[in-house]
Amino acid sequence: MTLRSVLLLLLPLASLGQKTVSPGSPDINTSRLTPGKSLYTVYYVNGDNWTKKGTTVYDMTISGTEMKLVADYKDENEKWYRTRTSIADAKTLSPLSYKSEGLRVNLDLKFGTSITGKYHYIAENKDDQVLFKPAAKFVDFNVADLLFTTLPLDVGYKAIIPEFYYTKSPDSILTNYIIKDVKSYMYRSPKTGNHESWMVGVLEESTGAVYAYVIDKKDHRLWQRVMPVGGGVTEICVNEELDYQPIKSRFDKERTLQQLEKGNSVIVGTAFARDHIQGGRAVMNLKKAQYAPMGTVVSILPNSEYLEEWKAVNKKIRKGKKLPEVPIDPNVSGCIKTTTVYDDKGHFEFTNLMPGEYILMTTFGYTHQYSYKYYAGTSYLMNQSGAVLSANDVYNTADAATGATAAIEDKVTIKKDGDKVDVNLKDVK
Repeated sequence: MTLRSVLLLLLPLASLGQKTVSPGSPDINTSRLTPGKSLYTVYYVNGDNWTKKGTTVYDMTISGTEMKLVADYKDENEKWYRTRTSIADAKTLSPLSYKSEGLRVNLDLKFGTSITGKYHYIAENKDDQVLFKPAAKFVDFNVADLLFTTLPLDVGYKAIIPEFYYTKSPDSILTNYIIKDVKSYMYRSPKTGNHESWMVGVLEESTGAVYAYVIDKKDHRLWQRVMPVGGGVTEICVNEELDYQPIKSRFDKERTLQQLEKGNSVIVGTAFARDHIQGGRAVMNLKKAQYAPMGTVVSILPNSEYLEEWKAVNKKIRKGKKLPEVPIDPNVSGCIKTTTVYDDKGHFEFTNLMPGEYILMTTFGYTHQYSYKYYAGTSYLMNQSGAVLSANDVYNTADAATGATAAIEDKVTIKKDGDKVDVNLKDVK
């Protein structure tokens, strides 16, 4: 008796009587699939420690009667990769072909009455021919994640899904995914908030591994896949929501860099602060201006429709207090030009600028020196008998100093090429 036969005899009693879902089953509803790309970040999790291991991009297209899925994995250092390409019937998910490409081996298979193809060893430039005759219908394992999203999931839903996974043993190319449990679950996206979802518990029969799939109840997308990898470590794949685009304008990095480097205009300016202590006391600054110290960094960034929309969208999100704020395009940081204050009077300069609107920013600390009056008591005027004729509050004057921080952001417009614009960057409180 083969090992495969023994495993079938040991199949948990709980799976007996469950329906089998294979290609062509009425439970498979491929209209739930949404063509396009999905990006998943792959983490290895041990306790509270999350280590990023790489990324997987699923690219699914439908053309005529065929569905094509490309699963492209790259490790965190982009030194190791594997691309798996599956083609299946667009309605039934019956497999048609499978190709795996990696650094060491490639595998190319065709599915039909028999499974034919070759296993290619790259270093040796050697091929092994493949020929199998599966005993039952099956789904290509590379498509299984998508298949789960097509099912009529509900509380308590159970099913057995035969899957093909290539091994060199004819007795072990087919195994079962067994959906053991389906429960309601609230998935919290860091970008779009809460989503009512299904938590699907799946047993892989051949290994005994139990997976968990989080699938959205409304749009059927796969939010997370959780699987054990051994040694107390769990692999968690997280959907990064490539379709989340709350900001319609796109940031143009090339154009932004040109504005900072290809012009003939300059901005010269002074960065300083003026502020007043609040609280009802009479206050007078001892210094008219608190200049940014020499070496203070001043930044400049060309303004754009993207930046204005980004600020407006996040302002609306903060007001609603339900969704996380939208992170800024990472390309923005590479388009910020800086200079430093070159004297003790807060002076700075920017050159080679093109016409347009710019955002100037700086932050610096300073000592706020001030003079204030404070209540020191009451003066009474009394007659000889001791009766109070009048009373007057007495105020004294004192000098003080406190640490303060100026955070300044201002907009400056250059109207035509060659202009010299003088600006005061001031923080008045």
